[in-house]
Amino acid sequence: MAVVIEHICKSFGAQQVLRDVTMEIPEGQVLGLLGPNGAGKSTLMKILIGLWKADSGSIQAPVRIGYLPENNPLYEEMYVAEYLAFMAQMTNSQSQKKNVNKLIDLVGLTPERHKHIRELSKGYRQRVGLAQALLGDPQLLILDEPTTGLDPNQLVEIRALIRDLGKERTVILSTHIMQEVHEMCDRVIILDHGQIKADKMIDEISNLEELFHSSTNPLTPNPNE
Repeated sequence: MAVVIEHICKSFGAQQVLRDVTMEIPEGQVLGLLGPNGAGKSTLMKILIGLWKADSGSIQAPVRIGYLPENNPLYEEMYVAEYLAFMAQMTNSQSQKKNVNKLIDLVGLTPERHKHIRELSKGYRQRVGLAQALLGDPQLLILDEPTTGLDPNQLVEIRALIRDLGKERTVILSTHIMQEVHEMCDRVIILDHGQIKADKMIDEISNLEELFHSSTNPLTPNPNE
């Protein structure tokens, strides 16, 4: 199922954060939302998952949505397998409980499954977050700055994992790092001050950095994103 976003607007008080945002994301596409801090990326994602309500506009999206927030909150005192089984239980779905071992293997957590989450590196914690987001076999996977704080080796591994995940589902990836878009995405939409400034397929872009800088401006970013 395609994701269709039409004329979304969102304000916090007098500050307009999203301004008439419209896009369509076909099934199976990895879309990069690229923009400076405060561009409106996180706000759009929170509206997509239903955490916030848009002031106006409409969204058509799959019912099954997986979400990895930027801060990736986890219960650090729990073991990896225990935590994922607990989160599956929260869905009251026997099928999800059976899916935990498969997900642990899919995201490369099998050697770490019996460790406390607090003992894991940042990269492995991100894998736990991805596994949690994949509970329920979502048709749409939303990732907010999924590689923040990773070392170079972890970056390579997580990027490869996200590319693989995008082969079977629609992925929306929020980032302010241009290399992330090059490495993982089929298409990029550049947001700045709540507006779409560019929308291109990656293979149509000769210089993403140049496109980014020509599409954004030096005005102070919106602090209310």
